[in-house]
Amino acid sequence: MIDARAPMRHTAPMLRIDDISYSVAGRPLFEHASATIPDGHKVGLVGRNGTGKTTLFRLIRGELALEGGQITLPPRARIGGVAQEAPGTDASLIDTVLAADAERTALLAEAETATDGARIADIQTRLADIDAWGAEARAASILKGLGFDDAAQRMPCSAFSGGWRMRVALAAVLFSQPDLLLLDEPTNYLDLEGALWLESYLARYPHTVIVISHDRGLLNRAVGAILHLEDRKLALYQGGYDAFAETRAARVAAAEAEAKKQEARRAHLQSYVDRFRYKADKAKQAQARIKALAKMKPVARPQEAALRAFTFPEPEALSPPILRVEDGAVGYDDTPVLSRLDLRIDQDDRIALLGRNGEGKSTLSKLFAGKLPPMSGRLHTAAKLRVGYFAQHQVDELHEDETPLDHIRRHRPDTPPTRLRARMGAFGIGADQADTPVAQLSGGQKARLSLMLATLDAPQLLILDEPTNHLDIESREALIEALTAYSGAVILVSHDMHLLELVADRLWLVAGGRVRPYDGDLESYRAELLAGDKPGRRAGTPKPAKPQKPAREARANLRQEVRKCEARVEKLNEMRDRIAAKLADPALYDDARANEAAEWQKKYAEVMDGLDRAEALWMDALERLEAAGGDA
Repeated sequence: MIDARAPMRHTAPMLRIDDISYSVAGRPLFEHASATIPDGHKVGLVGRNGTGKTTLFRLIRGELALEGGQITLPPRARIGGVAQEAPGTDASLIDTVLAADAERTALLAEAETATDGARIADIQTRLADIDAWGAEARAASILKGLGFDDAAQRMPCSAFSGGWRMRVALAAVLFSQPDLLLLDEPTNYLDLEGALWLESYLARYPHTVIVISHDRGLLNRAVGAILHLEDRKLALYQGGYDAFAETRAARVAAAEAEAKKQEARRAHLQSYVDRFRYKADKAKQAQARIKALAKMKPVARPQEAALRAFTFPEPEALSPPILRVEDGAVGYDDTPVLSRLDLRIDQDDRIALLGRNGEGKSTLSKLFAGKLPPMSGRLHTAAKLRVGYFAQHQVDELHEDETPLDHIRRHRPDTPPTRLRARMGAFGIGADQADTPVAQLSGGQKARLSLMLATLDAPQLLILDEPTNHLDIESREALIEALTAYSGAVILVSHDMHLLELVADRLWLVAGGRVRPYDGDLESYRAELLAGDKPGRRAGTPKPAKPQKPAREARANLRQEVRKCEARVEKLNEMRDRIAAKLADPALYDDARANEAAEWQKKYAEVMDGLDRAEALWMDALERLEAAGGDA
């Protein structure tokens, strides 16, 4: 970790935060916080939701007044960020982005009317200095990277929905190239392709960047330092997010160990005081220890975000396949978006849908979820198949004036409130949030509520369309763990590469009106996108031979065997711990209980023998599953 109070050597500071304090409604967000960001650095700003990351941006921009301390920037430094209001005028996308460079726009306008020869020469020189004539090509390149083709760039902003307009707003600020670029969750409006392009662009950005993000891929590849907001303080770490997490874990462990040591010392001193403070011959020693206790400053434990776990209900098993499409087509208003679909989904599948926005990923998801009927062909589903469907727009469709308890009660009117609250608790919706109107909940809490409602019926097929947009990093990790443990099928659409890499074991490419398996892995897909290649096999490249795999039913049986072996090991571990606790009781070794002690020792030996055999069977099952091409 870098001392956030001291500037880095050899590099002039772009931003200096000195001893700042700020509160909201009496709750302190910053107390004597300091940090220095060197010029040209790319920094990821991270911290728990609600700790004040967005507020820090507003303080840097001067929109809020500090209670103490100061924030300084170089003279005439330009600060830029994505506008809160997405452009919705009749101006074309390309003209909207070009207009973001106010100096260029003003100079071009003046060049039309200027009559003084010297001024005209100055204008032309300055236009050349800022590459005004190459500006349109640069603006077009940024718009293309964010998903707008040449035809779309000539269309008016008013022709696009809010999410697409926010991409235009992002393109505008990237084009204007401010000296300090402040981005707050920029990938929330992007698909995977746009997010990967933005990572690459930010890594090459010529000035200073601070980005609030929960996207581990972006925080590992696009930034060189992490600014962590915790306990109302700021700490700057060198490296990407993984390096930060490793360094911080070591610091947390050291702080925890020191806190435990101090607790032990306190307990020892307090025990002496309690025993002897009122005894005349020990009073002085007791008073000395009381003073020692008073002088001990508590060792602060780092403010750890409790893992806000997700617990999906366990679905009943169905015979494979649970869903099959044969020569299907799906679309809108008699116009197919996808056709010639021959797809199969089994309950152990984890499938990521790849493809650019507008190619049909959401359309395919709606077909699987029963939201869209097939236009032709056949769609077969298992008789008892239940489908859970989460799409980002559903978060916006929650009833703002109702509480989470009201929402779940509508689906389970006869269930006791205690059980409903327990169900919400399994999704990290605590007692306070359960009775809070949705309008007052954070984006992450709303996403948790929508996920809970989508999985209420223990679905065998769970379809998640951008589930992580409002979740912080801890919550995303918890979601990954829950999906890994979930025994139903998962269909994922996400720009979060970390989520896809850890959950998906099959990749389907949605492109050109078709859906087909993608032969590469996510890293090769990323490389193709950044290189500008069309994802998938290149023309003339033979399709690589795929190893033969056993039947899906056999792989499912192997997966079930692994889970049974794991459960057996866990049960034996619990038995071992209970017997070990019994054997640790000194009273067991009294002469009168010698036979009982021998019996418990015999049981311990038997359990340990059984545990050795169970672990061997577990490892054997894992190896057979891996050899079969499966994943535990």
